[in-house]
Amino acid sequence: MEAETEARLLLQEARESIEAARSYRRELQQRLRGLHQARQQIRESATLTRDVLEQHFNDLKGTLKKLLDERLMSLLQEVDTIEQESIKPLDECQKLIEHGVSTADDLLREGESAICGDVEQHNEKLCSFTKKALHIQLDSLPEVPSLVDVPCLSAQLDDCLLTILRNEIFRHGTVASHPPVQLEEFVEKPGGILVRWCKVDDDFVPQDYRLQYRKSTANHFEDVYVGSETEFMVLHIDPNVDYQFRVCARGDGRQEWSPWSVPQIGRTTLVPHEWTAGLEGYSLSSRRNIALRNDSQSCGVLYSKAPTYFCGQTLTFRIETVGQPDRRDSLGVCVEQQNGYDSLQRDKAVCISTNGAVFVNGKEMTNQLPAVTSGSTVTFDMEVVQLGPASTEGGNFKLRVTISSNNREVVFDWVLDQCCVSLYFGCSFSYPGWKVLVF
Repeated sequence: MEAETEARLLLQEARESIEAARSYRRELQQRLRGLHQARQQIRESATLTRDVLEQHFNDLKGTLKKLLDERLMSLLQEVDTIEQESIKPLDECQKLIEHGVSTADDLLREGESAICGDVEQHNEKLCSFTKKALHIQLDSLPEVPSLVDVPCLSAQLDDCLLTILRNEIFRHGTVASHPPVQLEEFVEKPGGILVRWCKVDDDFVPQDYRLQYRKSTANHFEDVYVGSETEFMVLHIDPNVDYQFRVCARGDGRQEWSPWSVPQIGRTTLVPHEWTAGLEGYSLSSRRNIALRNDSQSCGVLYSKAPTYFCGQTLTFRIETVGQPDRRDSLGVCVEQQNGYDSLQRDKAVCISTNGAVFVNGKEMTNQLPAVTSGSTVTFDMEVVQLGPASTEGGNFKLRVTISSNNREVVFDWVLDQCCVSLYFGCSFSYPGWKVLVF
């Protein structure tokens, strides 16, 4: 009997050791995969960095050569212009002198002919020659500029340009082993993802951030946010679809962006919030997450398509545009859809009016929030606190409700007679012009 018990214990111990070895092997294999991914990231980023550097400096070479050629052509044209403008008066002076030389040659031949001519024509030729000589004004000579008065072209080339270029080139570009910002957290929201990032380089002073995303099946990233915040709610996200995100930053006083962070995958499993289509007084966007109170005289509460708000989540209304406020306006949540009401200021509902008043089951609270304006966000957060029997079929339940708007909040308890894990949301506006986005 003892031998059987010992054998059983040894077998159990062996099985536990085998299972521990399997688990150990799985952990080691997972770490090997992590090492492979790390090595792959280093090699791929190094290859990409080499390509970027080579392309950039080849572009610089081409641009510098083009600029130098353009400057050379400009200077050569300047030389041609000075040469042509300086030679032109010399050419005119030369023509004048050559004309004078030709005239003097003719006069010399005529004078020599007059002197050596026949005796009968001697006096007549001499008289004609003398008159012509007086007319030509043999003592009038054109002025030829001295060499110091005419241009003597030269090129002035400052060697310090090479020094400046050399210093700038040697300082141009850096190679960073890590980007200065990295993605930090993805928080799934209904039809969206809240993306947070942080600075990881203590010496880097960011001025702006730039967030991009794409579906994992897409080829190109697209900008979704540029600004100074370190988080952004990315909307219009399809549920259960992987999206890649990356972020970079621009240093204080700089124009260029930093290297991109390591791309990371985010997804949401929560279906997007949608308004119910077909209510006459409201026009909806194509995704049915934006409702606009139109000019219709019909007045009523616009509810969500389904009870998609779950306790423990944050429900956000963002006011895109405003119309004329009315005390019966409302934004809030409710246990069930009830037609025939013109506001959520009723039983089994909590809401905020556009003037900031808060209503619980139709009764106005003493605490009040600021009036909503264009760009305001109103958030509802709820957590369940159970009262009475711990039964899911009935009993009293208390929801701890927090409503926030314009950096202020009210907190209160909402007692219900049944368990409500999910709730409808709704809105009502008496006058047109109000546009509200829900997420």
